[in-house]
Amino acid sequence: MVQHIVVQLPNRPGELAHLARALAARGINLVHAAACGSGSIAFAYLETDRFDEACSVLRGSGYQFLAGHTIVVERPDEPGALADLAEELAAAGINIEGVMTCGHCNGKVDLAITVDDVDKAKDALRREELVAV
Repeated sequence: MVQHIVVQLPNRPGELAHLARALAARGINLVHAAACGSGSIAFAYLETDRFDEACSVLRGSGYQFLAGHTIVVERPDEPGALADLAEELAAAGINIEGVMTCGHCNGKVDLAITVDDVDKAKDALRREELVAV
């Protein structure tokens, strides 16, 4: 099962570079990454080749982060697809801790979603939508 890490960062120049350099210094490769910021807060959404070691580096560097298992869900590539998915999970009491688009093909989009309860999310979603758990 894929595991993602959502790291909170100050939203200022060089913070993403500092985070990436700390992981690289330990030989940890970023397999997938996304980042965004608003106001004074930013975040990085990461998948690495060495999850446990990455978490150790983040703890040692003083970063606040969430780490969890990720499910990949296929949805139609159309307006409202993410809204529908988020509403379904919210209705089931599931918190989305991170989401990243990881593929588009033939009118479908694959969304990698890190949630607070993977089993509950799998039960809440239609089985034919689950690409990877």
